[in-house]
Amino acid sequence: MSKHPKKINIAIDGYSSCGKSTLAKAMSKSLNYIFIDSGAMYRAVTLFALENGYLKEGTFDVEGLKRSLGDIELVFGELAQTGKDHPMLLNGKDVSREIRTMEISNLVSKVAEIREVRTKLVEQQQLLGKNGGVVMDGRDIGTVVFPHAELKLFLTASPDVRAERRFAEMNQKGMKVNMHDVEQNLRERDYIDSTRAESPLKQAEDAIVIDNSELNQEEQLSLAISYVQELTNHQPA
Repeated sequence: MSKHPKKINIAIDGYSSCGKSTLAKAMSKSLNYIFIDSGAMYRAVTLFALENGYLKEGTFDVEGLKRSLGDIELVFGELAQTGKDHPMLLNGKDVSREIRTMEISNLVSKVAEIREVRTKLVEQQQLLGKNGGVVMDGRDIGTVVFPHAELKLFLTASPDVRAERRFAEMNQKGMKVNMHDVEQNLRERDYIDSTRAESPLKQAEDAIVIDNSELNQEEQLSLAISYVQELTNHQPA
């Protein structure tokens, strides 16, 4: 077995609340890879739009946001540390908690469908993965960001399971939400993500599908790591 197995790029795509980030974080820790949460980047841009008045009272000044994209600096804190949950820094401020609210969840898909936003963030994401050893999750990682990723996973789960997971996650973080709002948010995001003109959510032809409706986190991680080992002979840490 090679002492220095090749570090590959791993693309994880799928619907909202399928556990993409949970799996990506666990894989990065197990493999000593860097975890990149692409969704956090789109959420941060959405927060910027809210804070600067481009999104307010049901209106969206798309052109205004486009003109301000040069004023947005997105950095993952402590990026050199592998297996960590990196803070999302928006113009130097840690916004990791602010970007996880239901308000941001309800708006992020609208921001993510803007071509200029996607172009800006995809360029950053591709730079982060240029040397390999990255696990990145999102909606278009295997189709647009890393079309040549050595391993592509597409996660799915039943709508009921996804809603229950999202509801539990938000309550655990102290966010007061009800199940109806969570279910509606997931349906709307699925529709927007799957039908948008720019980089819609879709399964890459060479992606491996994992339906984790009946899998716990340990079982899912074990399955995903087995696919990495088949490609690299890499033993988890």
